[in-house]
Amino acid sequence: MVTGKKILLCVSGGIAVYKACALTSKLVQAGAEVKVIMSDSAMEFVSPLTFQALSRNEVYYDTFDENNPKVIAHIDLADWADIVLVAPATANVIGKLAHGIADNMLTTTLLATTAQVWIAPAMNVHMYEHPAVKKNIQTLNEYGYQFIEPSEGFLACGYVGKGRLEEPEKIVNLLNQYFEKRALGQPLKGVNIVITAGPTREKIDPVRYITNHSTGKMGYAIAEEAAKLGANVTLISGPTSLATPAYVNTIYIESAQEMYDCVMKYFPQADVVIKSAAVADYRPKITYDQKLKKQDGLLSFEMERTTDILKELGKRKKHQLLVGFAAETNNVEEYAKKKLETKNLDLIVANNVTSEGAGFGTDTNIVTIFDRNLDKLELPLMSKHEVAKKLLEKVQLLLRVENK
Repeated sequence: MVTGKKILLCVSGGIAVYKACALTSKLVQAGAEVKVIMSDSAMEFVSPLTFQALSRNEVYYDTFDENNPKVIAHIDLADWADIVLVAPATANVIGKLAHGIADNMLTTTLLATTAQVWIAPAMNVHMYEHPAVKKNIQTLNEYGYQFIEPSEGFLACGYVGKGRLEEPEKIVNLLNQYFEKRALGQPLKGVNIVITAGPTREKIDPVRYITNHSTGKMGYAIAEEAAKLGANVTLISGPTSLATPAYVNTIYIESAQEMYDCVMKYFPQADVVIKSAAVADYRPKITYDQKLKKQDGLLSFEMERTTDILKELGKRKKHQLLVGFAAETNNVEEYAKKKLETKNLDLIVANNVTSEGAGFGTDTNIVTIFDRNLDKLELPLMSKHEVAKKLLEKVQLLLRVENK
């Protein structure tokens, strides 16, 4: 699917530059047209001549090197690209892009392009986990940039952990999937969907918190399938171990209050909201700045209600379609129907989490989907991605009805 596509590869400095050479070669072999921009630090590892030979195109590295008087080079490149790929992306270039700094050919072009930008980080594991780097990645996620998460393994610095540039074969495969998705019909193209996933954590003290068994797999599956259908997806996720979905604006939160604030921020522009997260109903009324020490006897503390996000959305919704989840252990249908009515939902997905293959952490689910008329669609045991597809079919049907 990359055949004939115009791919602008931005290479920043790091030992992983050698993988960018292999990536260039594989993209060209697959039929893509590749042009390369290099930072000064990238040229300390590999010469521009190498990329010129592999791409069969001129390599760009100097903002003021204007060989063609008819165009401005960085604007011409920015407009030329079908997709822009930053690989490897160092902590430095991620930070510059997050803060709008354009001080070389690479960053200037990145700020000028309107094409989809993918960023493939590569750095030391501790750098990747640094709060400043995480914040910059979060900022770029919110801007709509897509990230190809680094893989885990032995790093050039000697550490073992997350920070290796994803393998060129995997990146080419992701690009193939991206262009295939664009070539197929996209029934949700232009639809803004907000999805919540995973658990929340409610702090007790600096080392303890209250949470639940949710892994986020169902919400992440919905986000991935919605993106394949062309939707503009914002995924608001509690703490999980899942990889960030491709083509999805992913925002990470911890507490129920943080999830509430984030959902309310994106709600006005949303066309569809799917609340699959397992949000805590209660949190400790008092949290402690110091670790609570063990004592003899029982320990008790007072709990207070968190804001019911779904109920609040039901009160505020105007044009939005609102989808809820009911994870129950008994009287599933009764509780689901009650929730559908009291929270002003359009659809509710109900399941018994004690059923084999349908609980938290599984790759499968057994659900029943109820609509506003209490018509129900009972689905057998299937993968969570298949459940997501069935749910999104119902969403598409409701959107067509609403738009008539």
